[in-house]
Amino acid sequence: MAEHTPGPAAGGAPGPAAHLLIESGGPETGAAFTRFLGDARRLASDGHPVVLLLIENGVLAAVSGACPELGRLRALGAELWVDAFSVAQRALATADLDPAVRPVDMDRVAARLLEPSVRAVWH
Repeated sequence: MAEHTPGPAAGGAPGPAAHLLIESGGPETGAAFTRFLGDARRLASDGHPVVLLLIENGVLAAVSGACPELGRLRALGAELWVDAFSVAQRALATADLDPAVRPVDMDRVAARLLEPSVRAVWH
């Protein structure tokens, strides 16, 4: 997966804002989850760098086959992260996860949150 490095676009003009979208409820929240993923899809479609982080019960969407929308997001260039601690707390193995998701620790998330051009939304 390509690593996002925020900064000016070619020519010195600011590029589109980067977004870190954090989903904690997962598929069990129904329409709210679907709308949040739709927001991620629209941002990615508009050319914004998007990282979708699945945390807490949100990690259940990362189980292979559980959420086809993740594949569509990935196809649009979004990065898909899953909180390694939340995965372990739910007795999931990395082998259970969709191969498109990347397990991350909170230090990685904190570093992304501290990037000046990143906008974070927690759902």
